[in-house]
Amino acid sequence: MLQNPIVQRELIGMMRTRKALIIQAALVVLFALLLLLRWPVDPIADITGVKSMQVFKLFSYGILTALIFLVPVFPATSVIRERNSGTLALLLNSPMKPTDIYFGKLAGVMIFVLQLLILSVPSLAACFVMGGISMNQQVLPLYGILLLAALQYSTMGLMVSCLAGSIDSALKITYGLVLFMSVVVLGPHLYLQGQPGIWAEVASFFRCISPLPPVMDIIGHGDVGAQGLDTNVDSVLNYVIQASILSVVFIVIALVQLNRRILDRARSAGVMTHQMSRFAQRFRMILYMGMDPKKRAPLIPGYVNPILIKEFRSRRFGRVHWIIRTMVVCVVISLFLAIQSTVYTEQWGVDVIGGIMVVLQVGLVVIITPSLASGLISSELESGSWRLLLLTPINSRRILIGKLLSVAVTIFLIVLATLPGYIVLMVIDFTLVTQIWQVCVCLLMTCIMVLAISALVSSLFKATATATAVSFSIVIMIFAGTFLFWLGKGAPFNVETVEKALVVNPLATALTIMGTPGFDAAEFTLLAPQEIWNAPTTDLWAAVQVPLEGMGVQRVSIWMSWNWVINAGISLVCFVLLYIRIKLLTKPQ
Repeated sequence: MLQNPIVQRELIGMMRTRKALIIQAALVVLFALLLLLRWPVDPIADITGVKSMQVFKLFSYGILTALIFLVPVFPATSVIRERNSGTLALLLNSPMKPTDIYFGKLAGVMIFVLQLLILSVPSLAACFVMGGISMNQQVLPLYGILLLAALQYSTMGLMVSCLAGSIDSALKITYGLVLFMSVVVLGPHLYLQGQPGIWAEVASFFRCISPLPPVMDIIGHGDVGAQGLDTNVDSVLNYVIQASILSVVFIVIALVQLNRRILDRARSAGVMTHQMSRFAQRFRMILYMGMDPKKRAPLIPGYVNPILIKEFRSRRFGRVHWIIRTMVVCVVISLFLAIQSTVYTEQWGVDVIGGIMVVLQVGLVVIITPSLASGLISSELESGSWRLLLLTPINSRRILIGKLLSVAVTIFLIVLATLPGYIVLMVIDFTLVTQIWQVCVCLLMTCIMVLAISALVSSLFKATATATAVSFSIVIMIFAGTFLFWLGKGAPFNVETVEKALVVNPLATALTIMGTPGFDAAEFTLLAPQEIWNAPTTDLWAAVQVPLEGMGVQRVSIWMSWNWVINAGISLVCFVLLYIRIKLLTKPQ
């Protein structure tokens, strides 16, 4: 396999990129910091191995997160980049077989993954010598699961690269599948755990598509998020079976597509609605609720921003009928989950149900917003159409507002469709009105901050693929990376450190407002209300979850106030920098 020229070409080309260098350096620094934070400074040995196990847990979660969110970027753009540059035609017309080309690219990615795992060995060895960690029961199984997860997501990325039409769409589809295969598949078991019937068993089995349950079982952390992740099923064996089957399926689909026909995919010319029969026109009018995508679009009124309409009409899934369909699906899912959750109200409590809905909403925003906003400016720069916009009489301010509104309107409508589920929660417990509107504010701040960050990143890069990868990396770091501090609460991170790390995360703030287990008042340092107002500014970090009286407010906290201020500040800075960047781009070259 190493004699395959594709392996050498892919590996060398990958290692020469800045992304690969940054990933390797970041992982080395991360693992070193984890060890330094918990390395014993006293001469007393820890016979129980508690400290080493605490660091080992954080080490496991950190490297798993890095693998599943960073590694698929390289295979997802491999084939489509070859096709766009014209080198794929040369490869397919060479004496090499499609299987040699495919497995050469896959081997290059897996060797890069192996290098990342080798970089983690020194940190693991330092943690291992502290004692309390078993080589056969924990270290070797963990690395086996990590290698299998890398294979699973690499084959998935290559499959998407063979099917996608552009680098931008390939990255968006890849990140969507990564989040689905790692997080969303845990949801059904979260609702059906402990219930009799075949559906609960099926949900428990298919939750092992995600590598998170087997890693939690290996490191003995199955009690984290006790609702839905802790089970008696052998998650390690199930994951090995399912990941192997999925990898084979991904390989077969990619090999079927990887031939000369991939270079010339014919597209249907289509038929306009006015060219169809009268019966077909009426049927489509009913089917699409008056928004037929094949009907001639009206002229853009003078009072409407033309950039806004241009974005809606040119973006994939940006047309009105797709937005309405998405809204209907979100409404149905939101009501279904809320109504189904009422069955478990006595078992879980409204706080757990509300926490589940918050996670689903924020996850929806994190998935959709960067995929839409990361190409606002970079796609124009990459295709060369930015110069055409500069030739129009539209000024830079109107261009920027139109592009931001095209994403903001879409996200607002989709998020609005998920709110009906809260009505069911208010019916269950009417005292949640104040908490729900506070959660809605956190959700609004999430949308604004993610939009601002993604749009700013889009203006800084000329390649849409790079902008998309950087946007998702920053957003995931804020919303998922800060939870690593929460997982290490008590050791190696104290409560104050966890609070300061999570205060920037609006998801953690929303979970705190809902009183979700793990984020309720008892988990953090408290001060009485009168002590808060009399405390100096440096002590406000300690006031995390203090109920205040008056004006019907029940669970307003200093943490929530700090989070809103920080998120608003980040959004404002990003929008200001974005405006300055747009002004620079619109200047004569």
